[in-house]
Amino acid sequence: MNDLFADQQPLLELLPYDGSAVYYGQVLPSVEADDYFHRLWQEIDWQHDEAIVYGKHIITKRKVAWYADQPFHYTYSKTTKTAQLWTPLLLELRHVVEALTQVRFNSCLLNLYHDGSEGMAWHSDAEKELLQDGTIASLSFGVERKFSFKHKVSQETRSIQLEHGSLLVMQGTTQSHWLHSLPTTKKAHNARINLTFRQIRTTSFE
Repeated sequence: MNDLFADQQPLLELLPYDGSAVYYGQVLPSVEADDYFHRLWQEIDWQHDEAIVYGKHIITKRKVAWYADQPFHYTYSKTTKTAQLWTPLLLELRHVVEALTQVRFNSCLLNLYHDGSEGMAWHSDAEKELLQDGTIASLSFGVERKFSFKHKVSQETRSIQLEHGSLLVMQGTTQSHWLHSLPTTKKAHNARINLTFRQIRTTSFE
């Protein structure tokens, strides 16, 4: 692997107040990022995501996977997932993210969007299993997609294009004050894989 910090871009703070969302830009060279994208596509145990919406059981086109230090339970959209143990590939990518952020993570939720018709509505990652005001590091591979923030009170918005091989880190009170989304788009015809490294509450993470 190349020197992680050899061509590091200046960090960009996206939020004006009430939290922090720092965009590191592309942290992996395109050739390495291409390789990771293909390996993630092939090696991860992808499953269609599920949700309970207005009492109806919905199965999404988008696929997800959930990995961690141990078989943690994680509940969102009124469905519960049990983590699989890290694969060598995911441990390799966790090391990349931890080296850049100097933050330790014990889990990772992965998303596979097949094209721009698949996205994520406004939400915040504030489930009870997550460490309060913890850090979430989002590593993106594949087609470039717009990612947006909206303040829960002022409705102010901020957006950025997440590049292939890029890292976005949300910290502090971001989840308490801001919503985020991945809008659908007709411009994206290829797939995107997103890894969100997270901090599940455990004795060592309190």
